[in-house]
Amino acid sequence: MPITQTGHPGQDHSRDPCPWVILNDFGGAFAMGCIGGTIWHGIKGARNSPRGERMLSSVSAIKARAPVLGGNFGVWGGLFTTFDCSVKSVRQKEDPWNAIIAGFCTGSTLALRGGPKTAFGAGVMCGILLGVFEGVGVLMQRLLAENNKPIAPIIPDSPLAPAGGNASVPK
Repeated sequence: MPITQTGHPGQDHSRDPCPWVILNDFGGAFAMGCIGGTIWHGIKGARNSPRGERMLSSVSAIKARAPVLGGNFGVWGGLFTTFDCSVKSVRQKEDPWNAIIAGFCTGSTLALRGGPKTAFGAGVMCGILLGVFEGVGVLMQRLLAENNKPIAPIIPDSPLAPAGGNASVPK
């Protein structure tokens, strides 16, 4: 559950409202896919070409395939955020279940052309994947919250110093 700017759990007000978040996440996912596609297809194009033509083949593979991968990432990110905003609106809650439900809906929607059985299986797998992500996120948030307790600095000869001074500071 995100922590708001006031420090209380609840709705995350640091993000834009849902219509703008959808466009923002679509663009971010597209850019991430294009960057990853440039790296992936650049290496792949260079490896699958004869010596002397590696650079030309690499650039050609990047121009042909990186925008496609970026588009695929963008569609996934846009659909996921659309479903996430919809689920938040319907449930009137902001918790990890929203992402899990949105992941199920996204996976199902993207696999719908394969039929209902394929769509259901893809939705379950995508929901499980998002469940793992959310579980790790909650676990990390709890671990960091426990380790982020403020520690007062110990200065020798100060009112905060333990009796007898600080053993780690030479006298």
